[in-house]
Amino acid sequence: MSKPKCPICEKPASPEHLPFCSARCADLDLHRWLSGRYVVPGAATPTDDEGDD
Repeated sequence: MSKPKCPICEKPASPEHLPFCSARCADLDLHRWLSGRYVVPGAATPTDDEGDD
């Protein structure tokens, strides 16, 4: 079985930073989540305009 690869740069993952190869790649991934670049799809929620009438 091959070693897992970093999802950011595809270098071999480091045991200290799994699933990433370094703290830099882990921080880059966190930044992408916090900036809204990554999203988890979910059910649509009503906005204020679509709310109770």
